[in-house]
Amino acid sequence: MINRIERVAVIGAGYMGTGIAQRLAAAGVTVTVTDASPELAEAGRQRALRDVARDVEAGLLPAGTTEAVEANLTAAATLEEAVRDADFVEEVVPEVLEIKRDVLARISAAARPDAIIGSNTSTIPVRLMASAVERPERFLVVHWSNPAHLVPGVELVVGEATEEAVLPAIKELLQRADWVGAVVGDAPGFVLNRLQFALVREALLLVDEGHATAEDVDIVLRTTLGFRMPFIPPIAMLDMAGLDIYEKGYGLLQAELGDRYSAPRVLTEAVADGRHGMKNGRGLFRDYAPETLDEIAAWRAKAYTGMSRLLAELGPMPGSTTESETEETSA
Repeated sequence: MINRIERVAVIGAGYMGTGIAQRLAAAGVTVTVTDASPELAEAGRQRALRDVARDVEAGLLPAGTTEAVEANLTAAATLEEAVRDADFVEEVVPEVLEIKRDVLARISAAARPDAIIGSNTSTIPVRLMASAVERPERFLVVHWSNPAHLVPGVELVVGEATEEAVLPAIKELLQRADWVGAVVGDAPGFVLNRLQFALVREALLLVDEGHATAEDVDIVLRTTLGFRMPFIPPIAMLDMAGLDIYEKGYGLLQAELGDRYSAPRVLTEAVADGRHGMKNGRGLFRDYAPETLDEIAAWRAKAYTGMSRLLAELGPMPGSTTESETEETSA
């Protein structure tokens, strides 16, 4: 299996595919993009160059990035040409199983036998695509989020046939481009979309049931849960707030909203074992020394203060209701 990836082919020159390609090219990786026609492939390359030049001008990327991307990113006329010498091939075509299986079959027929093959699907299980790939042990989902060149997290979804040996090379490639890869199983929705879809469902239900306006739901999420989550994500928050508090909260919600809000077994068992989180030093999956708790409190204060300053500096999203309200207040 390949130890270090030097040449990458991206199949699909849309916004997602070229976002992946431009960030890899900026990191010094040789990247080839292709699409259904040579014209579409070259158009994607040119769009990537324009986007990078714009971000350099805005000070978001260092000087020289445009030149690096231009030197390392090429467009190929056909899929077969693009994948011929690639160490890693990433499929980024529409989220339709039949299309993906067809493209993956073409990739595996034309690529080197040792080339790692990935799909950027956000929801289709590995098990439904793997049989389209010759030597499926080299196949996995490498799922970037949109926009790929800006969002740092990447899901690495392994199937039953995926060899563990492919993961170090993919992780090292991601690290070179300042992405972070998380290995997850082939569960429906993987991790990101299983969580995201659940959150969106509840948000829309709250609006539909008349409990809050869409604007107020977004304000709550942006200023509370979303505000904290970059620093203290949900499982860590359990320890910080108290496992016993969460268990009681689940009970109250279950009584009102039904079993979809029943407390997970891992939580009830931990509470029964006396694990209450940081307040008694015994968390859900780890323990905390007293001195660590002081360090966490100081770090949290710094993080939250920095987030508040950043949000104030950026202001609301252009075109948002919050922005309109701010303008009216200023007037």
